[in-house]
Amino acid sequence: LFSFLILTVYRTIIKIFFLYTKKVNGSRKKTLIYGAGDLGIAVKRTLDHDVRSKNAIVGFLDDNDQKINKVIDGTKIYSSQKFSHLINTLNIEEVIIASHNIPSDRKNEITDVALEKNVNILTLPPVKKIMNGDLNPNQIQKIKIEDLLEREPIKINDDHILSQTKGKRILVTGAAGSIGSEIATQLGRYEPQMIILCDQAESPLHNLQLDLQDEFPNQVYHTYIADVRSTKRMQLLFDTFKPHYVYHAAAYKHVPMMENHPLEAVQTNVMGTKNLADLAVEFQVEKFVFVSTDKAVNPTNIMGATKRIAEIYVQSLNNHLENTLGASVHTKFITTRFGNVLGSNGSVIPRFRDQIQKGGPVTVTHPEITRYFMTIPEACRLVLEAGTMGQGGEIFVFDMGKSVKIVELAKKMIRLSGFKPNEDIEIKFTGLRPGEKLYEELLNDLENTLPTHHEKIMIAKVRENNYDRVCMKIGELQQRLATQNKNEVVYQMKIIVPEFKSKNSIYEQLDKEIELSNESENQS
Repeated sequence: LFSFLILTVYRTIIKIFFLYTKKVNGSRKKTLIYGAGDLGIAVKRTLDHDVRSKNAIVGFLDDNDQKINKVIDGTKIYSSQKFSHLINTLNIEEVIIASHNIPSDRKNEITDVALEKNVNILTLPPVKKIMNGDLNPNQIQKIKIEDLLEREPIKINDDHILSQTKGKRILVTGAAGSIGSEIATQLGRYEPQMIILCDQAESPLHNLQLDLQDEFPNQVYHTYIADVRSTKRMQLLFDTFKPHYVYHAAAYKHVPMMENHPLEAVQTNVMGTKNLADLAVEFQVEKFVFVSTDKAVNPTNIMGATKRIAEIYVQSLNNHLENTLGASVHTKFITTRFGNVLGSNGSVIPRFRDQIQKGGPVTVTHPEITRYFMTIPEACRLVLEAGTMGQGGEIFVFDMGKSVKIVELAKKMIRLSGFKPNEDIEIKFTGLRPGEKLYEELLNDLENTLPTHHEKIMIAKVRENNYDRVCMKIGELQQRLATQNKNEVVYQMKIIVPEFKSKNSIYEQLDKEIELSNESENQS
């Protein structure tokens, strides 16, 4: 009797487990894995052995013709060219991109096909985040717009950077910001003696220090709360730490905001940069790397113009030192110029994401507006590479790839979120903001470029400015700042940067005044 009872209980448990498994498997989403390499196989095995998995793997996709029609772990490999057909015939609901070598264009093609047929696209984290080769199913996430805008990984000369960075004391200003924090993170791999993290934002700076100490426990970090505009405070920093290298990323960057606050923009972006550059010379810093922007080219707004004035100052200072002290015995000033970075604080992608989560509308300023984008790590790798290759006086321009139409970016983000543009989520055009361009430029019309040993980095040939004249003009700008008169300050900015022409701004009237003044001078 007891044996019969045990047998009955055992059969009941098996039956319940079989029915549960059948129910779970039946509710699983039919899924294709793009990439039949080691990573793709690992993904399949991980999901197959996870009873909580919602994916039933029904096939692999691959671009390699030699793999087509072969079978791995009982699962067939299909040509990726048949993806659209397979979605229909196999009733595919999800596709997992399990290849880190897939070209960006191909990734976008796969995504476009999937979105058109309402198929979810999933992707994996970077290889370094898949610890010890063990893949956690929770690491398989919906693809993000950043994944689709990424380009091929940039190769940099690690040995060259290491040779110049190892054992050095390095100051990073704006360290709590998007660019500054990534520069600080990447520098940690090159064994500097110490990294000084300077910013005004105490909480982000504190969090950065904790993150860096976790990632690089043997690296020495010092946090320094300071305003780059404060000469005394920054002088104390230089005197205390005596940095060999300075990476200057502190700046006000938001175009519409700075259009309304030109005095603050000039104080930080111009005077703060001048302050640091002068201290770099005084304390015999070896290299000063200034992080600039594509908005400095033919600027149409306050922010871009302030960055251009700062470029002019550091470059003219470098040339002045070369002419007076010789090429090898002074601080080398190097400028790096690039466009928008993906996911930076306050940028378009986080804003769109937030608007989509709230149900819309997604706001775009103009149907034709375009921007160049680069990932934050990519931009910072190029900053480090340019900083080490620079000999002083260069303005390095980065290859930003193809420009992106912002309205198309918005549409793709809406579709990636599972909605239909202008049906589920409205796209609303709000008009260009003060100082905003339709198209960004990386090179001035009067500039041309020289190649470097790195295909993604060029040297912009710009007109040289006399240092004494630049100092005089910036001195006049400082005097106008003291008046707290916005128009006077902006007028002086336009004198220093003649190509600065305001757009959709209250300062357009100043351009007309300058033009009339020039005409009068020419006639006389």
